[in-house]
Amino acid sequence: MHYTSQQNDWLVQSYTQPATVQETDNGLILYNGLIQRRFVTESNFATVDYTNQITETSFLRGIKPEAVFTIDGEVYEVGGLKGQPDYAYLDDEWIADLTSEENAFQYQEYSIGEPEPRYPWEHRRTLESSPYPPEGVTLSVEFSPPPSVDSLQVCVHYELYQGIPVLSKWISIRNDGQKPIQIDALSCEILAVNEQEKHRLQVESDYAFSGMQTTQWGPDEEYLTQVDYRYQMPLLMTSHYPLGPGVLLQPGETFTSFRTFEILHDSDDRERKGLARRKMFRTVAPQVTENPILMHVRSAEPEAVRLAIDQCAEVGFEMVIMTFGSGYNIESENPEYIATMKELADYAHSKGIQLGGYTLMCASRGVGEEFNCIDPETGKPGSKFGQSACLASSWGDGYVQRVLNFMDATGMDIIETDGPYHGDVCASTEHEHHNGLEDSQLRQWEACVNFYHKCRKRGIYINSPDRYYLNGSNKCGMGYRETNFSLPRERQILIARQNIYDGTYEKTPSMGWMFVPLVEYHGGGQAATFEPLSEHLDDYESHLAQNFGSGVIACYRGPRLFDTEETKVVVKRWVDFFKKYRQILESDLIHVRRPDGRSIDCILHVNPQLNPCGLAMLYNPTQNEQEMTLKLSLYYTGLSESANIRENEGEPKQYKIDRNYNVEIPIKMEARSVSYLVIE
Repeated sequence: MHYTSQQNDWLVQSYTQPATVQETDNGLILYNGLIQRRFVTESNFATVDYTNQITETSFLRGIKPEAVFTIDGEVYEVGGLKGQPDYAYLDDEWIADLTSEENAFQYQEYSIGEPEPRYPWEHRRTLESSPYPPEGVTLSVEFSPPPSVDSLQVCVHYELYQGIPVLSKWISIRNDGQKPIQIDALSCEILAVNEQEKHRLQVESDYAFSGMQTTQWGPDEEYLTQVDYRYQMPLLMTSHYPLGPGVLLQPGETFTSFRTFEILHDSDDRERKGLARRKMFRTVAPQVTENPILMHVRSAEPEAVRLAIDQCAEVGFEMVIMTFGSGYNIESENPEYIATMKELADYAHSKGIQLGGYTLMCASRGVGEEFNCIDPETGKPGSKFGQSACLASSWGDGYVQRVLNFMDATGMDIIETDGPYHGDVCASTEHEHHNGLEDSQLRQWEACVNFYHKCRKRGIYINSPDRYYLNGSNKCGMGYRETNFSLPRERQILIARQNIYDGTYEKTPSMGWMFVPLVEYHGGGQAATFEPLSEHLDDYESHLAQNFGSGVIACYRGPRLFDTEETKVVVKRWVDFFKKYRQILESDLIHVRRPDGRSIDCILHVNPQLNPCGLAMLYNPTQNEQEMTLKLSLYYTGLSESANIRENEGEPKQYKIDRNYNVEIPIKMEARSVSYLVIE
C-alpha cells in the first residue's frame, strides 16, 4: 500500500480499517492496514516479521525472544527461535529449520479481545470525541514453563489500534506454585531492527519519569556480519526495567509489567514523525486533549481566591489553581478549613469556574526519618532532590487518602502535583510497600499511578511536571526553565515562544503548559514582571497572543488578570479569539519558521476535518516593519487545488495551491506586531 496523495494518507483522512488477528497456516498476523506483525506458532511462538504497510518495509532482521526475565537469579526466555544462520536479514526459507531453546517458556494458546480502559476517563473538558478505550484488537499469548521452573505462567499481550501505526505490548507473570519467586529483571520487548528502519521505530513507555528511559538501543552479539569491527552497532532494541523490578511474587499473585508503545513511522521527516506521535497520544490517552484556560492565584486567602474567580469569569478563563506558595493545604483534615474551601469551590462553580490547587507530593520533602527515601550510597535519608518522602511507605498511604478525602469533601476539580517523585529510589528495608532498593522505584511509580487513576475516576484534572500522560495525567511543561521567567520581559517572551515551537514537535498544544510571571518569580525585579499590568500592557499582550495563538495554555501567576478596564479588554480579546478558533488552535501544529528575533516567525494549525482547516499565526518581534513572501504548505489541511485565506478578520482571497501543496502569500507586518491567517 502506498499513499500518493492526501486522499489515502492516514494523517489527513480518517483511516477506518479495523485492527484484526488473522490465522495463517503456521501462525498469526496482527494487522490494521498500516502495520502488521507476523508470528509463527510452530516449534515456539516468535515474531518473524514487523512491517510498515505504507512503505512495504520490514523493521526486523532477526528473531528474538518475545520477553526475557530473571527469576531467582536464573535467566529465562519467553518464546523465540534459535539457529538463524545470519542476523543481517531473515529469510522466510530458514524459519522451518529453526528450533526452540530448550529452557525457554513454550507457546501454549492464544486468545483475542478488545482494548480495555487503562484508567477511567469521561469526556468532560474536551471538544474531541475520541473513543475511549481506543478501537483495536488485543492478542494475549499464554506460555507454559520449562521443566526447570515450577508452576509459573507467562502471558504476552499485544494491542493494535485502529487508524494509527501503533502497537502496545506488556507482560503478565502468574505464580501458580507453592513458594514465592523473585523477579529480578524483565525485558518486555526485544527487537532486532535493521539499519535503515532503526530511526523509524519510535518507542514510548508508560513507565517514564524524569527522563527515565525503558528503551535501550545496544549491540546484538548474534549479528556477526555487521560492518562495525567491534560488533557495536546499536541495532538491538530492548524495552526493560532500568532497575529491578525486584518483585517478590507470592503464590497466587500476578505481576503485570509496564506497557511499551511502538510507532512504525513511514517517513524520516521530523514533522510527519511528530504528527504520528501526537496522534498516538490523542488516540490512546485522549484526556491530553483537555485544555482549560487557567490562572494561578498566588494567595489561597478566600478574598484573593474570590477576586481571581470573579476576574476569570469576566474575561472567560475556566479554571483557578491556588498555586505553590499560596498557603493552600490540600492535606488539611481541619473541618473549618475544609468548609471554607468547599464554599470557595461552590462559589467558583456558580460562576462556571473550576477550582483546585497545588500539592507537594514527596519530591524535595522530608516527612520523618522512618518514611523518607534512603540513599543507597550513604544508607542515610536523602535523594537526588536533597530529600524526598518515600511514596511506597505507609506515609504515602496516608498522604493519598488525605488528599482524596479533601477533594471529595470540597468538590474541587484540579490537582497540580509537584513531583510526583521523579524516579526516586529508596534503600530502606522497613517501608510498608517495598522490600528494598530493587523494587523501590517500581513500587513508588505504582503508588503514583494508582493515585492518578483515583483522581481520573473523580474527573479531577491533573497537572504534573512529569510524563504520566499514558497513565492519566493531562499536562506537563511544554518547555519550562524556571529562571527564564526572571529574565527581562522581552527576552522571556521570545524564549517562551521558542519553547512552544520546539515543544510542539512532540506534544499536542494541549499537552504542555507555559508560564507568565505576573508578579516577580525567582528574581529579575521590575524588568521581569508584569505588575502593574496596565504599565506593561504591550508585553502582557505578547504573552497572551503567543500562548492563545499557539493553543498552549499558560499558568498566569499573580493576584489578578487585569487592573484596569483597558487591560481587561486586551485579556478578553485574546480569550475570545482563542474560543472562536478553539478547535483549530487545539489541532495539530505545523512548524513554519522558528522564532529567532530577527524576522517574522510562524506556526500553522491544521485539521482537514474542520472549517477553517488551517490557521497561521505570525509574529514580528523586531523593532522594524517586516515584509516577506510566506510559503505555507497546506498538505495537512486537506486542501489540494485552492484555498480561501483571509488576514485577521478581513475579506478572504483565493490562492492557488501548487503541485507541492504550497501557497505563497505576501506579508507585511508592523514592528512588534501579531497577525493571523484563516484558511478555508
